[in-house]
Amino acid sequence: MPAAVFETHLKSLPLVHRGKVRDIYAAGPEHLLIVTSDRLSAFDVVLPDPIPGKGAVLTGISRFWFERTQAIIPNQMTALALADVVRDPAEQALLKDRAMLVRKLKALPIEAVVRGYLIGSGWKDYQKTGALCDIVLPRGLKLADPLPQPIFTPATKAPKGQHDENISFEETARLLGRPLAEKVRKKSIQLYTYAAAHALTRGIIIADTKFEFGLDNGGQLMLIDEALTPDSSRFWPADSYRPGISPPSFDKQYVRDYLETLDWPKKPPAPHLPAEVIAKTAEKYREAYRRLTA
Repeated sequence: MPAAVFETHLKSLPLVHRGKVRDIYAAGPEHLLIVTSDRLSAFDVVLPDPIPGKGAVLTGISRFWFERTQAIIPNQMTALALADVVRDPAEQALLKDRAMLVRKLKALPIEAVVRGYLIGSGWKDYQKTGALCDIVLPRGLKLADPLPQPIFTPATKAPKGQHDENISFEETARLLGRPLAEKVRKKSIQLYTYAAAHALTRGIIIADTKFEFGLDNGGQLMLIDEALTPDSSRFWPADSYRPGISPPSFDKQYVRDYLETLDWPKKPPAPHLPAEVIAKTAEKYREAYRRLTA
């Protein structure tokens, strides 16, 4: 496996923000350099052990989708090359395959979640109320059942260390204004529907996903951040999918399952991962990349 990158400390560009996974640098007044590290978070806690190659996989998959969804909605990508803003050869080598130069946009204050299957927090809400984000669902659905049609279930962006919370479409309309909220909903479902159809031809079910959107100075809506990766989506192998059970995933669910076996309160500091868990997780990410992009 490639050497893991837990954090970057570039000398050529100023650091703007270090998130759970991404390091973001200013690249002039109109652009940002987004570096996807190999950090992994679980239960909103960054783990001490990186997953080698994870950042390159997430970047590669995002690029794949950004290139193929421009007919649905424009995105943050720019024609600038890495060498245009990072001159140091050592830094260029460090960033290879894990960095994207993007336009600086104003991010919307919601997570645009689309669900095609009943799983996760959606399953919990359905069990309690028979509905999801105020959308009433048919009775008698089982865990991991497909929904009658993909639904838009937005969430708030929680502060670091806290969990996002599902909100209704009406609350989204109050936050964004109704015309923009309706456009975000429409574009999110179009993106999910397109991607889910492609992924199914590659043997992957996209059970759900979340998008982030931003506005340029002219108010044009654009797709930003990452897109349809194992970190922002729930990927299931189609050949082992069965309603009624929680399917295996091409993502960090393998790590979550391991952590659930420990006596850990899901607060920092996080425990170290065994070598076999790291290796297996890295392979799951790589397999998702290979399948989706052929």
